[in-house]
Amino acid sequence: MNFQGMIDLQLMMFLEIGMGWFLRKKNLITEEGKKVLTDLVIDLILPCNIIQSFMIKLDKEILVRGFQILLISVVLQMFCTLVSATCYNKVEKGKRTVLQYATVCSNAGFLGNPVAEGLFGSIGLLYASVYLIPQRIVMWSAGVSYFTESPSKKEVAKKVLTHPCIIAVEIGIVLMALQVELPSFLTRTLGSISGSTTPVTMLLIGSIMAGADLRTMVTKITLMFSAVRLVLIPLAVFAGCLVFRVDATVAGVAVILAAMPAGSTTAILAARYHKDEEFASKCVVLTTVLSMIAIPVWSTVLMACL
Repeated sequence: MNFQGMIDLQLMMFLEIGMGWFLRKKNLITEEGKKVLTDLVIDLILPCNIIQSFMIKLDKEILVRGFQILLISVVLQMFCTLVSATCYNKVEKGKRTVLQYATVCSNAGFLGNPVAEGLFGSIGLLYASVYLIPQRIVMWSAGVSYFTESPSKKEVAKKVLTHPCIIAVEIGIVLMALQVELPSFLTRTLGSISGSTTPVTMLLIGSIMAGADLRTMVTKITLMFSAVRLVLIPLAVFAGCLVFRVDATVAGVAVILAAMPAGSTTAILAARYHKDEEFASKCVVLTTVLSMIAIPVWSTVLMACL
């Protein structure tokens, strides 16, 4: 990691988030436009970004490190599930549901990929794509069950297997395993679309932030959750990586992605299932704002210790 590069990346992302906030406030990004941006990111831009990340030369070292970060992610999801089940028992049920989901499902899918690529290059994006597999599975199984009755196994399997990002990972693994070289026009198309990942996702996050009332966003509960999401969870990952002497790049990607804010789907699902949508939006926005501080801090710690 390059410290100056990390600062430049954070400032760039902050400006792009600010632009998204401004455009939403001026209604240049409408509520319908925000939905279109969300669908565009999930259904096209991130899948292209993921497929491109797997188009590298395969070797034993990449396989070993890929397995390491997958294992870290699986253990982390178990840890987050435990935290969500024990830390919010004194919080009223409506808010507790939101906090439990937001603890298990971070915004690593939207924010994590561009950050991992910006800090660690294409190999960071590859590891991030693998890291996100368990979270996406949990998101559409245990995650949804916080808001509803537990979905059937058939429904869970369908949601997981048909998710655009999971399909992209499957395609990417096949291309990497077979070392397939795509035609130039396809490679350039993937590169062109995936190149828009950071600006479009930051504009989207900014537009989501514009909908929250900043005056009532900071409360005892939201600050407690922010500490869990941005400090406790990445600290647990960092400590585990040090104890087991995990490769520096793998550890760096894992810690940075563990330090991501609450997932934007928290507010989306809260609205859909008639839970506390306003509280969910505040959790998403506050942790996103604070992550602009937490990510550089964790990056500095990683550079000093790994």
